[in-house]
Amino acid sequence: MNDKAFTFQTLHPDTIIDALFDQGIRVDSGLTPLNSYENRVYQFQDEDRRRMVVKFYRPERWSAEQIQEEHQFAQELLLDEVPVAAPIAFNNQTLLTHQGFYFAVFPSLGGRQFESDNLDQMEWVGRYLGRLHQTGRKSAFVARPEIGVKEYLLEPRAVFEHSALVPSALKERFLKATDNLIDAVMKQWHSRFNTLRLHGDCHAGNILWRDGPLFVDLDDARTGPAVQDLWMLLNGDRAEQRMQMEMIVEAYEEFSNFNLDELALIEPLRAMRLVYYLAWIIRRWDDPAFPQNFPWLTGEDFWLQQISIFIEQVKVLQEPPLQLTPMY
Repeated sequence: MNDKAFTFQTLHPDTIIDALFDQGIRVDSGLTPLNSYENRVYQFQDEDRRRMVVKFYRPERWSAEQIQEEHQFAQELLLDEVPVAAPIAFNNQTLLTHQGFYFAVFPSLGGRQFESDNLDQMEWVGRYLGRLHQTGRKSAFVARPEIGVKEYLLEPRAVFEHSALVPSALKERFLKATDNLIDAVMKQWHSRFNTLRLHGDCHAGNILWRDGPLFVDLDDARTGPAVQDLWMLLNGDRAEQRMQMEMIVEAYEEFSNFNLDELALIEPLRAMRLVYYLAWIIRRWDDPAFPQNFPWLTGEDFWLQQISIFIEQVKVLQEPPLQLTPMY
């Protein structure tokens, strides 16, 4: 796939409509773009007035095998009655191709935004995450990666070192702050957990609320510790987060056992996400959508702020990990 296709510049509306037509779908409305930087996602209505979503995967990110594992996981979750947005099969195939692009079609499933400060909703999410992880433990990903320090810390550090986006006057300070953060994570990271298939990016924006939670966007599904799908639900100060985690774990354990040793991984995972997310934006800078949506990345003030954030996260990592009350 050439660089032009990599930045989606060859993905025109006619290309999308033709791809859908090849699957017997006739678009009867405009293509409404949905929020997604990594892929290209559009909502539309077909001639039978069914609302659907088509997702074109960013070339060169995931292999066909890795996407198929995502789709298989979604189908397994549906069979186990876990509410999730799963792709539609055409001639027994969910992963489709057109002009070198991988794409998939999903039903358009509406819902309200999950309220992260609503404890009742959070309890429901905890319960369904327990069910989601029940399914996740039934088999393993073969092609999809595992969450770890190499992909989330060491490789991003190399991206920072060679990126022209990091101001030269600040690069040494920024790399030192990055190295200190990596060292702090490595001191806290442990392997006292069993891995399983995860949603991988389970934050409030990937949960819709209908009669209960609906999990969407398994694009970042990976292998890792169960707590990866829990910690991004937390918000507020430390006391509030402890109360929230107690509620989540109690509901979660109605369906799955939770390993309390994984609580010590919350802040390392948070730090890893900070580093990985920043490197992700830099890697995508050749895509015109990224300079347009992240213009502040070219200013020195942003990098000074990142240095401060990394320094603060090192301090957090040096604090005792979150602990729940003895009943857990």
